[in-house]
Amino acid sequence: MAHRAACDKLAKLPSERLADSSLPTPDFPLAESSPMPRYAVILPAAGRSERFRDPAYKKPFAPLAGRAVWLHAAERFLSRPDVRQVIVVIAEEDRDEFQMKFGANLAFLGVKVCVGGAERADSIAAALKLLDAEIEFVAVHDAARPCLTDAAVDDVFAAAANSGAAILAMPVAATLKRVVPDSAPPTIAETVDRRGLWEAQTPQVFRRDWLEAAYAGRTEQAPTDDAALVERLGHAVTLVEGSPLNIKLTAKNDLKLAEQILKVLPKPPAAGGAHPFGDDDLWR
Repeated sequence: MAHRAACDKLAKLPSERLADSSLPTPDFPLAESSPMPRYAVILPAAGRSERFRDPAYKKPFAPLAGRAVWLHAAERFLSRPDVRQVIVVIAEEDRDEFQMKFGANLAFLGVKVCVGGAERADSIAAALKLLDAEIEFVAVHDAARPCLTDAAVDDVFAAAANSGAAILAMPVAATLKRVVPDSAPPTIAETVDRRGLWEAQTPQVFRRDWLEAAYAGRTEQAPTDDAALVERLGHAVTLVEGSPLNIKLTAKNDLKLAEQILKVLPKPPAAGGAHPFGDDDLWR
């Protein structure tokens, strides 16, 4: 990456050029720079997409504004110097077609592929086994959430580095109703007090050792998200207010909304250049 090349070039300069005595000496102690935390990003894309109802595509692989949904999700991380590893998790049944469609992207961008399990939690557990030794924090981001911003990533990464665990979330604004169990048609049992309720989003970012311990100790009860597992260990998880534009695609019509959102979001920096074959359409 460009910033690493610049650092290498600087390191090769003669010492006398780096220690120019003509420069004024500050009359205060210089703060020592703390090392940059090292993050891995896991993009789960192994779901069945049953509610997406498209015979040609699962939602992470559907075309959106010229490239697949999962690539939009990935590119917010690929150019960051603090992100050292990106892992996309796919289903076994998609392995061959995924490689055919995205093999050039994977090699060009340095993205690692992991085959997931029957449930989302199984997929995350499989990806955790592929983490490089240097990784300190792990971010889990839905591959079907393509409308993330760099600012949101900055905020949740910083919060996690400070507290050990942080997720993007939004305060609940809608009126919530609880229904009578098994009522047909559904009947309201009560109106739920929304004060203090937040809707979880991703990325969800954790200390590596916390997340690995959370998955090692998980029970048969399926977690609703990764934060739920970390909470069970007794760790506090910081909420970072996200954006209503950070939508997760569920139905096929969500692609139209996502395309309009992408038009108004700041463009992510290029991750080493344009994605090769980003505009082709082979996933059929």
